[in-house]
Amino acid sequence: MDRLEGMTILLAAVDGGSLSAASRQLGLPLATVSRRVSELEEHLNIRLLLRGPRKVTLTDAGRAYVASCRRILEDIAEAERTAAGEYLSPRGELTVSAPQVMGSIHLMPVVAEFLRAYPDVRVHVQLSDRRVNLLEEDVDVAIRAGELPDSSLITVRVGWFRGVICASPAYLSIRDTPKKPADLASHDCVAYEGMGAWTAGTDWEFGPEGERETVSVPCRLVVNSAEAAISAAIAGAGIVRALPYLVDGPVKAGLLVTLLKAYERRPIPISLIYPSQRQVPLKLRTFLDFSIPRLRERLGG
Repeated sequence: MDRLEGMTILLAAVDGGSLSAASRQLGLPLATVSRRVSELEEHLNIRLLLRGPRKVTLTDAGRAYVASCRRILEDIAEAERTAAGEYLSPRGELTVSAPQVMGSIHLMPVVAEFLRAYPDVRVHVQLSDRRVNLLEEDVDVAIRAGELPDSSLITVRVGWFRGVICASPAYLSIRDTPKKPADLASHDCVAYEGMGAWTAGTDWEFGPEGERETVSVPCRLVVNSAEAAISAAIAGAGIVRALPYLVDGPVKAGLLVTLLKAYERRPIPISLIYPSQRQVPLKLRTFLDFSIPRLRERLGG
């Protein structure tokens, strides 16, 4: 019996919640997954999993064993990276996640420059407004907008943005221009789901810390793409709230008009985040040292 394979399959079943989830994740037949877990239990002479119709549950012995398995597999992965020279020179694949538009405008030029400086590193950039789970999805580092919850992730501030309220001249020609946040209650608004509470939903906040005002706005249109929200606002669908780098072009072109500037919220932090680990791989350490000052220059950090 390959005990390392058994450990890997067991962890996949626990993390996925079922043997079928482990089967899909690892690309193995369900019968093979079930057999490997059973072989592991027989070898240990203990029950690790309680198999339900839809999910598996760890026994007390199983919880202790799974915790040990994680440490063992992490140590093996660390040893393999060291043997491959990952800590001797920057090399290998680096996976970076960022919001779509921010990544396109600000991250990609930095990545292109980084690749020219370090030819032995390959970079996989994931541009998505979905908040990826770095640990579960094997992402090395991500850019995030907004306040971040406390976690085991390391956070490095690289910039700030202020939210901007905009509408098209066509929309404002048939509706009164809002003079204060409370006026938005009588307007059509466009909500964008994707980058945190400051962009999504119907409660919009205004004003600095300590003087914050929350307005419940009627969002007749809700989208999950920043570009779609801005396109809708340009087309006259209503008032939109977005980050300034998303609307700078349309504002300069006269397609959108900024509103309520005197009531802007406090700045929104932009951060680089990456998992805490005993020894940061040189490819990641090099990318952080290279990108942080450049992103701060671009993002006002």
